[in-house]
Amino acid sequence: MERAELADWLRLSLTPGIGDGAARRLLAAFGLPGQIFGQTAAALRQVLSQAQAEALQAAPAGLQAAIDQTWQWLQTAEVNGVTRRLVTLGDTGYPASLLEMADPPLMLYLLGAADFDLTQLRHSIAVVGSRNPTPQGATNARSFARALGDAGLPVVSGLALGVDGAAHQGALDAAGDTPRLATVAVVGTGLDRVYPARHRDLAHRITLQGLIVSELPLGTPPLTQNFPKRNRLIAGLARGTLVVEAALASGSLITARLTSEQGKEVFAIPGSIHSPQSRGCHALIREGAKLVESVNDILEELPPLRTQGPAAAPAADGPASSSHTPAAEDPLLDALGFDPVSLDALSARTGWSAAALQARMLELELEGHISRLPGGLFQRMAST
Repeated sequence: MERAELADWLRLSLTPGIGDGAARRLLAAFGLPGQIFGQTAAALRQVLSQAQAEALQAAPAGLQAAIDQTWQWLQTAEVNGVTRRLVTLGDTGYPASLLEMADPPLMLYLLGAADFDLTQLRHSIAVVGSRNPTPQGATNARSFARALGDAGLPVVSGLALGVDGAAHQGALDAAGDTPRLATVAVVGTGLDRVYPARHRDLAHRITLQGLIVSELPLGTPPLTQNFPKRNRLIAGLARGTLVVEAALASGSLITARLTSEQGKEVFAIPGSIHSPQSRGCHALIREGAKLVESVNDILEELPPLRTQGPAAAPAADGPASSSHTPAAEDPLLDALGFDPVSLDALSARTGWSAAALQARMLELELEGHISRLPGGLFQRMAST
């Protein structure tokens, strides 16, 4: 992209009062941004309101700084195998799935491996969920993402804490050292910053075996109003969305709703009826989302996506599969069940003393069979 072309696209996207909808009308009427800015005020008023037409005839504040910053960012196009790119609505590499949305973004900033592009995401699955998942929820997110990766499907998520981060890690686990598009992180900031900062190392791993994507200009901080926009891109890029854990008031449910509105599949993992983090998934299932216990429940709904044989995603890899049982049954695990439970309740169920229970629970925790929850509760891990 030449600097003049970049300047025109940035001017169009940054002009106050010209949202994506108005910008798309202008592109449809006049062609590329350079042609738009050559139109008379009378011609612009055929497409825009008078206030919008007047705003478009003056360069927005801060435009030159944005041009300089973005141009400089693009000039360091490749550092240690990581490339920086800008894809506009007029480019042939713009993902077709986003063109089917009601409000596709004008520009997409890409940070990642040089050989990957967004057109490869036609077979991807979004994995989203709570920022504060239960231990089992985090395990499910990572295990399902790994199983999807083993089946050859890229995983799309939002780089947030909790389920998103676990999903990206699982997809990277599946890729190993193989140079392929493992995962895509759609973020709600400019690509010159990492949010949350705790995921800086994860973001670097993603740039080596995937992509980080944003529609927001460089320098954009993490503003609350931008994350629903991020969610719509996650839904738009992926073939379907898996919700691992979500409260009833959750951004993940926004992503699921947008996925459904786009005519795509929504999947949800059920959980304990006592867990607030399961209520969003249960609500989705009541509304028609497919209940998922293993990755094969996803693959069978999307048969064209199965790129390998049945061994690509064995049932045993499905972390929530009810058919998976431990090699040696433990009576304490049977008494624990799969819902969170207190030590007092376990003592009443088993007749064990508190001291004996504490000793055995510590052993099971160290072996990875149970997890310790806030409030003195324990929960069995489904992988056992």
